[in-house]
Amino acid sequence: MAQQEDFSIDKGSDVTIELYLINKNGSAKNLGGHTVAAKMKKTYTTSDSDATVFTTAIVNPATRGVTTLSLTNTQTNALTAGRYVYDVEVSYTDSDGDTIIERVLEGKINVTPNVT
Repeated sequence: MAQQEDFSIDKGSDVTIELYLINKNGSAKNLGGHTVAAKMKKTYTTSDSDATVFTTAIVNPATRGVTTLSLTNTQTNALTAGRYVYDVEVSYTDSDGDTIIERVLEGKINVTPNVT
């Protein structure tokens, strides 16, 4: 089950969110061979074509379990101020060749308006 976390971001600003992923026993999740994907939408039913896609990266070494989610100021400036929903998924291919997708984080993002 995914963890729940809400964020606020400023419209027109560069944003980077750093996530530290851990296993149930408290050790860092080894992200070697994994990929990370994250999107935010105005509502859960909003079309994927209207989603804002985060740029994701796994921080080296992957054994630390650290990943970043980023939006540029151009991306956040294009957002309408208000509430959005988001989630973060980690995927990998298991030994049987099956793709495993795990939602690790979800919640709401409040985009605050800008003046400048």
